[in-house]
Amino acid sequence: MNSPIMVIREEDLVLAGRIGTVLKDRGERVTTAESCTGGLVCATFTAVPGSSEWFEGGVVAYANRLKESLLGIDPALLREHGAVSGEVAEAMALGSISATGAEWSLSTTGIAGPSGGTPEKPVGTVYVGIAHRDAGSVLAHSRHFLFRGDRNSVRALTVASALAALSSALSGGPVHALPWESRP
Repeated sequence: MNSPIMVIREEDLVLAGRIGTVLKDRGERVTTAESCTGGLVCATFTAVPGSSEWFEGGVVAYANRLKESLLGIDPALLREHGAVSGEVAEAMALGSISATGAEWSLSTTGIAGPSGGTPEKPVGTVYVGIAHRDAGSVLAHSRHFLFRGDRNSVRALTVASALAALSSALSGGPVHALPWESRP
């Protein structure tokens, strides 16, 4: 049996610290909306000393009804695409920005396993969403991953991917330049 306790990986903590430095220097903040990671992205950010200067907070919305009530996701979107989809990852990120006023948001949704997978969406299917508010407009993007491994591995890889996505967006120019599926 997997250990139910997840440990923050050192490389994720280092990357979160770099992200925090960039955000602090820009006077920007980040928020999270998590499902399959259950608050692990939030925990990684808050493990960085001084994160209150750039981390706004996060929502863990595991159940669809919380995705709807806390993040404002349209129930029709959930019915049409399912909770584990790029569309919902983007909506989660947008909802988090809307709720907090932060400039950046990361979202995670997926099937960490060991059960819950289908032929169309097997265990390890994950979507990471990112949204950015700049000059009055908000753009959202999502990326699909298929991770292999046990539940803890899928969740750890999701956290690492979300942090890498934000780091890339912060250092690589506009969000829409990311090689991701994009929806304005």
